Amino acid sequence: MEKSRRTFIKQAAMAGAGIMLTPKSWSAQSYKRIIGANDRVRVGVIGFSDRHKSSHVPSFMNHCKELNFEVVAVSDIWNKRREEGAALWKDKMQHDVKAYRNNEELYDSKTVDAVFVSTADFQHARHTIEAVKAGCDAYVEKPFAETMEDNRAALKAVKETGKIVQIGSQRRSGANYHAANEFISSGKFGPITMVELTWNVNQPGRWRRPDLLSQLKEQDTDWKRFIMNRPYEEFDPRKYLEFRLFWPYSSGLAGQWMSHQIDTVHWFTGLKHPRSVVANGGIYMWKDGRRNWDTILAAFDYGPLNDPTTGFQVTFGSRMHNGDEHPAEIYYSNGGELNLITNTVSPTGGLTQKMADAMHMKANLLPEISLANTEKVVASANTGGDVLTSNHVRNWMECVRSRKQPNAPVEAGYSHSIANIMTNAAVHTGYKATFDEATQEVMANGKVFKY
Repeated sequence: MEKSRRTFIKQAAMAGAGIMLTPKSWSAQSYKRIIGANDRVRVGVIGFSDRHKSSHVPSFMNHCKELNFEVVAVSDIWNKRREEGAALWKDKMQHDVKAYRNNEELYDSKTVDAVFVSTADFQHARHTIEAVKAGCDAYVEKPFAETMEDNRAALKAVKETGKIVQIGSQRRSGANYHAANEFISSGKFGPITMVELTWNVNQPGRWRRPDLLSQLKEQDTDWKRFIMNRPYEEFDPRKYLEFRLFWPYSSGLAGQWMSHQIDTVHWFTGLKHPRSVVANGGIYMWKDGRRNWDTILAAFDYGPLNDPTTGFQVTFGSRMHNGDEHPAEIYYSNGGELNLITNTVSPTGGLTQKMADAMHMKANLLPEISLANTEKVVASANTGGDVLTSNHVRNWMECVRSRKQPNAPVEAGYSHSIANIMTNAAVHTGYKATFDEATQEVMANGKVFKY
């Protein structure tokens, strides 16, 4: 009788949520807590990283009380960060926060409804798969994936489970970017003819962790778990802590910075990926043992796949040895430009009457417009909770409750990862990279690109 009563209560709860399950379909997933409108959402942290500390923590704290969220657990394979994470969140939450040695331990505890994923670049997709299969919604940092195998598997898992996944492309939660998207989508801008993306810094220490290297000992972490499905290499604290400098643990400039900017191209145009990519560059300045370039210039061809005569070019340039870290995103049409440095639309470079007269054409000049409700774009990851990230985290939290799709759904991550992987293919093979729609594979020199 007691067993029947418990089964009835579970089935009634599922029916009340609009879900009917047959007895054969009951599983551990089926018993996961169903979040009601007023239930507190329990959050776990997958990877207590610098990004998580600097941006996720303050952003979450801005909204957690109002939306009734709490952090209850931290999973990190390095004992130092695991303990630091649990201590920090205990102080923020004013209650005990459990520390777990790995994700299996965390998910087996059945104590979390949602997670932040802010681990090494190449791990994001795999950790997303683990999260959604454990019944959790997830906020996942970019780049979403560094190989198409991981990209496809993660997209499939998210779609099959129906979990809410927000990709950390926080531009999608900026009022200025929404205003730009609306202006371009309205047709008032005209066809895009070119996009210039740049992101330049002068930082020899960017992505370096010299003060931490001596503190990381192999016995204090799990190196095999860290490298996951990448080719095995001997333990190296630099690859662990400075992964952004080392392929195939990160694609560096492309995955870290280009993935943000190329995402706006996909958003504003509705195009899912480039038709082709070529790239050049090298390690010209910071010869400190890194594998990833400190300078890159990539050119992308975008447009309809069935009409190669229509489209536009996108360029991405980035250098780490000269710059002030003011990312530039400028969209051009025949009538002028949309500039996301100044958040303005202007006739700059447009077709003037003087230039048009020779061909008996009319001038084509955009008006001077300021994009409404503009917000400053903060480039650094260590900003202490900038407006864009705070808005983005809130949007995810609201969607966890409403079950609506967030501003940067999993498809956005899938698309920016295709562009990222195509860039990697061009970088590492020296050939033009293309994309095979039928197989969803990145191709270079007639071969599928893996690493």
